Amino acid sequence: MESIVPTTSMDSAVNTRPLLQKSESDSDFDEDPIAIRKEGIDEEIDIKDTRPLFNNWEPADRYQIGYIIFYILGTVILLPWFFFITAEEYWMYKFRPLSANVTITENGRSELQASFTSYMTLAATVPSTLFLIINPLINHKISLNIRMHGSLVTMLILFIVTTVFVKVDTDHWQEEFFLVTLGIVILLNIASAILQSAVFGVVGRFPSKYIAGTMRGLALGGIIAATAKIVSLFVGASPAISALAYFIMADAFIVISILAYMFLASTLFFKFHCEELPRHGSIQYEPVHTVEKPSSPIIRDISYTAILKKIWVHGMSLWYCFVVMFTVYPAVTVLIKSTTVGNPTWTDVYFVPVVTFLLYSVCDYAGRIISAYLTISEKRTWWIVTISLARTGFIPLIMFCNAQPRQHLPVLFNSDTLYIIIMIAFGLSNGYLANLTFISVPKIVASHEQEVASTMLAAFLGVGIAFGSIISLLIVTLL
Repeated sequence: MESIVPTTSMDSAVNTRPLLQKSESDSDFDEDPIAIRKEGIDEEIDIKDTRPLFNNWEPADRYQIGYIIFYILGTVILLPWFFFITAEEYWMYKFRPLSANVTITENGRSELQASFTSYMTLAATVPSTLFLIINPLINHKISLNIRMHGSLVTMLILFIVTTVFVKVDTDHWQEEFFLVTLGIVILLNIASAILQSAVFGVVGRFPSKYIAGTMRGLALGGIIAATAKIVSLFVGASPAISALAYFIMADAFIVISILAYMFLASTLFFKFHCEELPRHGSIQYEPVHTVEKPSSPIIRDISYTAILKKIWVHGMSLWYCFVVMFTVYPAVTVLIKSTTVGNPTWTDVYFVPVVTFLLYSVCDYAGRIISAYLTISEKRTWWIVTISLARTGFIPLIMFCNAQPRQHLPVLFNSDTLYIIIMIAFGLSNGYLANLTFISVPKIVASHEQEVASTMLAAFLGVGIAFGSIISLLIVTLL
């Protein structure tokens, strides 16, 4: 509080009034310029100078533990699903024809083998998209710990069951196992969608580098799955052994994520940024001390329409980014054959895993790192829109590569080098735009809107994946 220096002499500044003498004012001065007592309110002072006496204190993220844990949580969102689809040969083995009475398709596969991929895609896409859309509307009604622990534990149980099935003889009940597997796919993607919304919702309250770490973790999942596939091919493991290794790795990652989140939730750093406050149909914040109502909290209703108006440009850019990606990846890219002659090991075994999956995932990861250094202001949304729309050109570029079989379109880029260059640019632009969008959105909304805005962005991403996957079915028929 400011000190008051009297302008009179020292003698006149001394209070000479007897201690028990009644005075019209309790103050030694006629008027206090700093504090003015309000009528009708006892012991309440309205401070005119509202500057804090001390700087705001924030607990440190010691040894970057919080960043590392968000990195792990980002990885585990999709890594189990990546392992699930990487084990394609295992699923073909499980549903192989076992008798002469089984109907064989033109590709030499049984009906269960031929239909499994399409049914699995449908069982994954529909519930995942639905829950990503619903989550922003119900997240505030369910505590963060329930969403995090519930989704992670559900994923762990499902993958333990999937791991056990590797050692179970399902030859005599293939159709029933087919339905059980699809049920696991549905529940797994529901849990993954809930986890994705929860993670992106909570990390939106933290500084932007934690969002970047989570996004990098997502890309790292693709690198790990692709590397595991290549190692499996190199050692010549059987489909069952490879799948067992994939699923055990997924189990381990989920367990590590559960333990990591439990530790993170107990830290002061996490509680400072993300302490859950009581909610009664709206989001509440700590009381702001005022003269009129010192004990009543400020209640701020979340307006989904208002948030959507602020982020819709970023959301649509992210949506279209993933529409373009999943229109050709992996539906078309997995069909592209190497043009190299005289090296069947590279052409038939390693080309697709290395170029289509590993190279793309590494470039996607690199694009997310680049976005931290080559930044664009969140207010310059037209740049983000331009990059997103420009990526449309990758669809015809990849379609005119050496994808086989094809019936209609010619091959214009009959070169492995050109295809590799296209995949590098495709991956870099996808990672850059995705990371840039997730970092920008929390900066353009109010602090109490960040969680909902981030979960909405995750919904845009999920819907983009669904749209792209549907369009890819048409694109393949156009080749």
